[in-house]
Amino acid sequence: MKKINFRNIRIRQVDPSELDDRMLLVNLYLTQAITCILGISIVFFQSQSLFSLLRFPEHISAWGWAVVFAAGVLIFDFLIARWVPEEVTDDGGINKKLFGQRPLWHIAVLSFVVAVCEELLFRGAIQHAFGPYWTSILFAAIHIRYLRHWLMTGMVFAISYGLGSLYSWTGSLWAPIAAHFIIDFVMGCIIRYRKDEELGEG
Repeated sequence: MKKINFRNIRIRQVDPSELDDRMLLVNLYLTQAITCILGISIVFFQSQSLFSLLRFPEHISAWGWAVVFAAGVLIFDFLIARWVPEEVTDDGGINKKLFGQRPLWHIAVLSFVVAVCEELLFRGAIQHAFGPYWTSILFAAIHIRYLRHWLMTGMVFAISYGLGSLYSWTGSLWAPIAAHFIIDFVMGCIIRYRKDEELGEG
């Protein structure tokens, strides 16, 4: 049996231009599947009921707070984009490559999958054990493409903490899921159609 030489394994940062569209999508869906499985496993070992966790909110106000929170994040992001140099908010081109030429329906699917999987793990499972503060530190840390810029890392932390607070206020996991979905979907559409405008001008 051939032995694996672990000394020959090298980990390096991949330039977004090196990833083709298929590889980018495979990577995203695979990581979200792992996130979802991990979240379900932790919920199970915490003796929480997954069905109770995913029960729709009893009061419509939970959806309203989700929309208000998402709108606040999007307005703040718009102001940041308007007044802060682009290099400060640069994520290495991942978002442009992910959403730049994606059909609208696929942007919606991606946003929904990410919202459900990440909120199930972070709000549903991890926050249950460690609270919103430490959960948000971990949430910011896994968004590694933003760690080079303190402003973006701070924003990811603040958004995560806000999502955690939204979950605590409403008592429904669907509130942060809805807010997360709206934020990602709107930002994905902005990236998608802004690129169309840029190509039209060129």
